[in-house]
Parts: sequence; C-alpha cells; structure tokens
Amino acid sequence: MGVEVGAQAARSRALAVLRVRSRALAVALLPAAVAVVLLVGGSTGHIDGPGWAVTRSIVSGFALFVLLAAAGIALVVARSRPAVSPTVTIAEESAPDLYRMVRDLADRLEVPAPSAIALTPDCDSWLEDRTHPAHGQPRPESRDEIEGVPGVRGLPSAHRRAPAAPVLVIGSPFLWWMRVGELRAVLAPVVAGTGPSAHPDIAAARRFIRGLDAAVAVTSAPRGPLSRTVLGGVGWVVRLLLRSCRGHAAEMERGVAAAAAERAQAVDYGLRIVAQEQVGLAYAGWDRLLTRVALPAWRMGRWPSRLDAGVVAALTELSRRDRLAEGFASRLGERPACDLLEEPGAIDEAASLLAARLFHGGPAETGPDWAPVDWDEYPDEVVDRKWRTDAARLHRVLDALGVSRSSGAGTGAGASDPEGPTLARVMHHLSDGEPRESGDPGDRVAVERPEAAAYEDEDGGPENERSSALAAGLSAEVAREEAAASAGAAPPSGAAGQVGPDMALWDDGSLPLFPLQPPRTGRELLADHVTAMVCCAAMDTAGAAPGLDWLDGPSLLINGERSVDLGPRVLSLIEEGDPAPLRTWLLHLGIRPEKPVRLV
Repeated sequence: MGVEVGAQAARSRALAVLRVRSRALAVALLPAAVAVVLLVGGSTGHIDGPGWAVTRSIVSGFALFVLLAAAGIALVVARSRPAVSPTVTIAEESAPDLYRMVRDLADRLEVPAPSAIALTPDCDSWLEDRTHPAHGQPRPESRDEIEGVPGVRGLPSAHRRAPAAPVLVIGSPFLWWMRVGELRAVLAPVVAGTGPSAHPDIAAARRFIRGLDAAVAVTSAPRGPLSRTVLGGVGWVVRLLLRSCRGHAAEMERGVAAAAAERAQAVDYGLRIVAQEQVGLAYAGWDRLLTRVALPAWRMGRWPSRLDAGVVAALTELSRRDRLAEGFASRLGERPACDLLEEPGAIDEAASLLAARLFHGGPAETGPDWAPVDWDEYPDEVVDRKWRTDAARLHRVLDALGVSRSSGAGTGAGASDPEGPTLARVMHHLSDGEPRESGDPGDRVAVERPEAAAYEDEDGGPENERSSALAAGLSAEVAREEAAASAGAAPPSGAAGQVGPDMALWDDGSLPLFPLQPPRTGRELLADHVTAMVCCAAMDTAGAAPGLDWLDGPSLLINGERSVDLGPRVLSLIEEGDPAPLRTWLLHLGIRPEKPVRLV
C-alpha cells in the first residue's frame, strides 16, 4: 500500500513538472497562433482595415522572433550535457558475482535491474541516469580506465544501444568494509528506485529537469560579449522554468524515495538496521583516512594505491581503541563484499587514483612527481620525506627572517656544527628571540609579505610575536610553492588524449571538485613545521623512526611505540614561548637539539 502511495505521489508531481513544460511551449506558440488568426482573417476579408495590415506585420514579426528564440532555447536545453558523477565503471566480466547479486536483488524487488555498476570514492550509493546522447560519445581510444590497471573498463561506446535503466553507483569503501549480506541490505532501497525510474512520466520529468540544469551551466560559462548577451537571455528563461519546477521536482523525488524504501522493507529488514550502523562507521573511517593519512601523501606527490584496504585497517584500529566499536571487528571473519570483484586490488587502485583527483586535484596518470605508494612504503616515502621537507622550509624562512644559524649553538655541549640546521635554533628563536643579521633581511621579508603584518589579527593565530612572524613567513612560502606547482602542472590528461575514469562523461578542468580542507592557518602550519623539526631530530639523534597510524596519520615511533604527548609541548613553545616542557621531553628521550639534522 505504501509503495502505491509513494509511486502515485511521484507520478502526480512528475505530471506537474511536465505541465510546466507544456505551459512554456504554449506561451512560445501563442504569438504564432495570434499571427495565424490575423493572417487568415485578412485573407478571408473578416479582419480588414487600414490598421490591421500594420498589426499583422508587427504580430507576425514578433511571433517569428518568439519561435526562433524558443527553438534556440530548446536547442540549448537538448544539446547541453547533464552533469555526471566521476566514477570508475566496472565491466560485468570484472565483477560477475556483484552483477549477479544486484540482478537477484532486482528480481526479488520486482524492479528492472540497473544497466551498469560504477564505483565512487565516497560513502554513498545512488542511481544515475546516463542515457543522454552526449554520454554515449565514443572514446578517442579503446583503453582501460586507468593506464596499467586491468579489468576496469569504460562505458559502452556510441555505437551500442544506450541503456534504458540507470547506472548503480556504489561507494567503494562499502565494498571493502561491509560483508556481502550487509552490502545487499544497504543496496536494496537504492536498487528499488529503478522501478519508479522506469515510469514514462517520471523519466520524462527527470530528463526535462536535467536538461534545464545543464543549460544553466552552459549559459553561465564565460564567453564573448555577444554570446554572453544572447546566452544571458536564454539563461534567464531556463532559470525561470527551473524555479517553476523546483518544488514539484523535490516532491517527486521524495515520492520516489518513499516508494523505493517501502518496497525494500521486505528484503533483509533486520540486517539493514545493522548495515546502516556500518554505513556511519565506514563514513567516519573514510573521512579520517582521507584527511589524516591520504592528504599528507597527496601533498608530497604520492597517492596511496590501496585506500579502500586502508579503510578496513583504520576501522579495525578504531574497534581496538573504542569499546563502543569493538563488536564490529567480529564481523571480519565473514565474506567481505570486495570478494565479489575479480580483481579487487586493481579496482581499489583505480578508485584510489580517482579519489586523489577529486579531493586533491592530482593528474590522471603517474609520473615522477605523482607516483603510487603502498602502505608498507608509506613511512619512508611519505612521513620521513614530509618531515624533512617541512623542516627544510622552516629553516629557509628563518634564514629569510635574518635569524642567525648560530642560535642556540651553545645550549648543549659538543655542538659539532653550529651552522647546520638544528632544533635548538628553532627553540631559541621562538623562546628568546634573536637579533637580525647585518642587512636586516627581515625588513625585506616584511615588505615582500604584507600578510605578515596582519597575521597577528588572524583568528586562531599564535599570540607570540615571533611565532606570528614565523607563521606568516611559512604561510607565504607554502603559498608560493603551491602557486609554482600549479603553474608548472601538466594540463588535464583529456587535453593530451589520455584516458581517466569515465573521462568522456565529466570535465576535470576544475579539479579538485571536493577539496578536503580549507587552507591551513598559520598556527597549524607553524605547529606542523616545528613538530617535523622535532621528529627529524628524534630520528637522527635518538634512533626514532617514522610510522603510520591509521587514525592519526604520520606518527613518531620511539622504541617501537607511537609518541602521543608531543603536540601540547610544541603548542606551549609556539603560543607561549615556553620551551621548558619540550626541553624536558627531549632530555627524557635522549634527543640532542643542538645536533644538526638531515634535510631534504
């Protein structure tokens, strides 16, 4: 009963959307109808007189203008390519078990099966219509989705018949963390949505709305003065139609969702409650993995090639630390959903590269400055390199500020190289300050970096004056490096004829589409760089090692155990200028701050 109510509500709203389209067509044809009446009346003598000839000419010209404008608007709407989510499409031969499970689920729900399955590097699942003619354009070359990754192929070319059913998009973390039964339960309400999607009225209403939405994007693109004027008028009409449909479209989608959810009630209802808990847990683990683990690697020019496998490790670690999640790890003995794939490693690599592109904006193929990294290599390839790069940047900024390299050289006995990069130099500058060298290059820095003077007013910045100046210098240095990297970046792979995930379906000119974090504040940058310098000193003078924590990212291993008490001591130094807590910590672990460290 609930299914029929939801479907009926969706159909009713779809008809309302189509009525908006019909009214727009009627408005476009109305001047032509009036002109026809006047012309017929004049030819038969029923409408004749000295003023009617002029009226007929004016109305006919206006009708012709309206018809041409309506035809142009309709052409723009019809030719505009609706937006498509960036995904990695999975061919049936790459995942026959997964396709079989989805088809069995559709049969049980008595709805059409999805036409294809694709993965998205996110914790969500939905149905996506890709039947627009622009989505079936042939690719320049018949190649794999990502070069060197077998078993991950693109969508059918234009010479194949466009599928009528929508594509099922599945969040890739679900396949690795969820068990087969849980994935089936989570997908049940999504697959059930193919039933309402097959209704002609709902399908027509969705096509109309997608066309309007795509036309808005086309008319908003920067163009020349004449094109901007013409498309501005088209955009005004399209936005007016879109506003008229907005309420009806929202209610239609609610009805579709209600009907799908009601239909899916009969499929694995009890298991779906447990599976929804796993959805929330997977989202938390995925977000933590991206922001704490993947993002530092992306910034170093490395992309972890097994992100989805890392989700399992992160959530398993969370289960070990959090008593509320400890029961979730007991499920790991059951069959994981990734077993439904023929080559889960290859697909994980493809999804990991797509995630790097969407959330960070990396290129579509590997190169000298953009290479994959395995989890076993992460500590040496990412963590060690990150710390030494940050430490080198910190000392470059200290040089630019005019801080003498001999700062702190006398704080410990046996300082062998007072001119080398030492932790003592950093601690001495942030705690006691240091007179500038001759030539006063610090004044030059202040002139070249006007943001340094305003940094003290920045929300969340260090209160310490020396910390503020150093943080401002680091912010400027990082901004310059990022600008230089962007200027020297290779053009998008599509411009060079390369093929990426669903390259024919979406435009990657504005990557990253979903930046993970806003720009780091100066306080965060300074804390990261000072922490990196401490870690370099610990590795070079006390035998510490870089490590990977699945929940917190790069970590310092001292005697094989993760250090968890360094952060507050660094903050005490940079915010209050108090080096005592950090100095006590260094002394306890045998770290020599006066010894030079190796930098990149």
